[in-house]
Formats: sequence, structure tokens, C-alpha cells
Amino acid sequence: MVQMRSGLVRPGLIVDIKKIGEMTEITETADGGFRVGAAVSGMELSEHPRFGKVWPGVLEAVNLIGSKQVQGRASAGGNLCNGSPAGDSVPAMIAAGAVVTVQGPSGRREIKVEDVPAGPGRTNLKSGEILVSFTLPPRPAGSGDAYLRMIPRTEMDIAVVGIGVSLTLKDGVCTAARVGLGAVAPTALLVEPAGQALIGSRLDDAALEAAAAACRAACRPIDDKRGTVAYRIKTAGVLLKRTAAIAAKRAGGH
Repeated sequence: MVQMRSGLVRPGLIVDIKKIGEMTEITETADGGFRVGAAVSGMELSEHPRFGKVWPGVLEAVNLIGSKQVQGRASAGGNLCNGSPAGDSVPAMIAAGAVVTVQGPSGRREIKVEDVPAGPGRTNLKSGEILVSFTLPPRPAGSGDAYLRMIPRTEMDIAVVGIGVSLTLKDGVCTAARVGLGAVAPTALLVEPAGQALIGSRLDDAALEAAAAACRAACRPIDDKRGTVAYRIKTAGVLLKRTAAIAAKRAGGH
């Protein structure tokens, strides 16, 4: 709607998908995962009795899309398909290992969230395809996730850097970890070296610094009025450490 009003796009047809059941439902799968319709609003996700307890980091990222008023319509599906490198829900969904179901003239297919963005304002969806749902995997015991972003203002701004971390701890040792990084490259990224740096550690300073260094190395940012290249790269490392600490506390039941 914003792009239409600014004249960037002139669609010949607009279709409201908010009444297609599969796209507006939140379902717990038999294995303990979740299937979230692409048109489920942030407000609806917040009101679900279980989702925020299992995936608090994903929920806090989705709840940063727009204002409270916008939350009644805005969805993670729209956030992803908008193609913005700074979309808040995208790094959190990447960290969660979410997979999307896409429907088109040739049938259905599944894509990892990190493979959907193609560049600023572009996705890898084919002509005629729409996003149907996100599938989030079941969580092992001792798992937690978190999302943090840096913005110049206190409210209603676009991320200068955004980081999602999802990890699993067993006896204090990290056994699995994924890191999603946003707003510092043409697309949101899965930073596999950052996750690998955490696995096998007790999230000590050395492991956190190695993961932070991996995030800094993955950055390919631009200078703009909201942040310089150097500032974004440094902030990516700082946010990784903070986000991982919150995810670890949640993994420990706090």
C-alpha cells in the first residue's frame, strides 16, 4: 500500500488473501512444531497461547513490524515478501530454521526462509507464486531464541542491524545454534560460521567473540543517513553477543 501511494508500483489487480483459511491459521504440528499462515497478523500471533512460549524471539521480531495499529494487518509473510534487507521478522525466522510453503501455477514447493530474498525489493518466488505458510520445527528441551535490533530512534524505525539467535543447551554446552543477520547486506543472511562458533562451547567469551567476528565478516553494508559501514559492522558483533545471552537465558528456563 505504501509503494502504491508513492507511485513505485501500479498493480492491475489487488487480491485480499485474509480470508483464505490456510493462510490465516496457526497450527501446532504433530511433532511439536508450528505452521503459521503467511497472512497471520502480528497481533494474532501475539494472542496465541503457545507460540510465544516456544518461539519468543520470533514473536518479538514479528511484533516490531510497524505500529500497534499496523500489527492488526501486518504479517511475517508480507515482511518477507517485501524484500527489505532490514525486515525484522526475517533474521529471526532464519535463526529458527523456518521453511516456507509456496503455491503457484505449477503446484507447491518448499523453500528455506534464507533462500527467499533475492535482493532489495526482490524475492526468488516465481511468477504467479504466493507464500502460503511458514513451518517452524519442533524445539528440543533446553532451547531458546531471541531477536535484537539497533535503531536510531526509540520507536517506529528500520533496523540498522538486526540479529536473531536460536540455540540449544545441554548441561550448559551449546549443542545447536543458528544465527540470522539483517540490514547489513542486500538480503538477510544465515551466518553459519557464527552458529558453528557457538556449538560445543559453554558460550564463554572466546566462543561469543568468534561468533561476533563471523557476523562482522558476513556484513556487506552500505553507508546511509542511519548508519555508516563501520558502525553497522561493529554493531553486528555487539548485538550477536547480547542476543546470544538472551537466547541462552531462555534456553535455561529464564
